[in-house]
Amino acid sequence: MIMTIRAHVQPKVSSLKEEKLENPKSVMTMSRSSRAGLQFPIARLHRTFRKENYAHRVGAGAPVHLAAVLEYLAAEILELAGNAARDNKKSRIAPRHLQLAVRNDEKLNKLLLGVTIAQGGVLPSIQAVLLQKKTG
Repeated sequence: MIMTIRAHVQPKVSSLKEEKLENPKSVMTMSRSSRAGLQFPIARLHRTFRKENYAHRVGAGAPVHLAAVLEYLAAEILELAGNAARDNKKSRIAPRHLQLAVRNDEKLNKLLLGVTIAQGGVLPSIQAVLLQKKTG
C-alpha cells in the first residue's frame, strides 16, 4: 500500500500594512466620501464642525450623516426641478424651476418656508373671486 502525503499550503495573507511596505502604489487611498458612497465632502464637513466649535468633541459618524442628509435633499430638489424644467420644455434648470419644485412640494415648502429664491418668481394662482362666473 502506497501512501501519498500532500502538504497543505495556505496562501500568504498579507496585511494592508505589509502590502503598503512592499509596493506603496498598489494600495490606493480612498476618501471617506467614496467609502461611504457619497458625493458631498465628509472631510470638509468634519473640518467645519471642528473649526466652528459646534461642540467640544465631534464624532466620526456625525459628518457622514450630515453629508448623506444634504446629498439626499439636493438630489430630491434637483429631481423635482428637472421635472419642472422638462414640463416647460427646457433642457437647463433655472431658478424659476427650483422655485416651482420647492413650492409645489408640501414637505420641501414647509422646510424652506422662509427662504427666498432669487429670480424664482411666484406660483401662478388666480383667486376664485376674480374668475368670472359663467351665466347661461
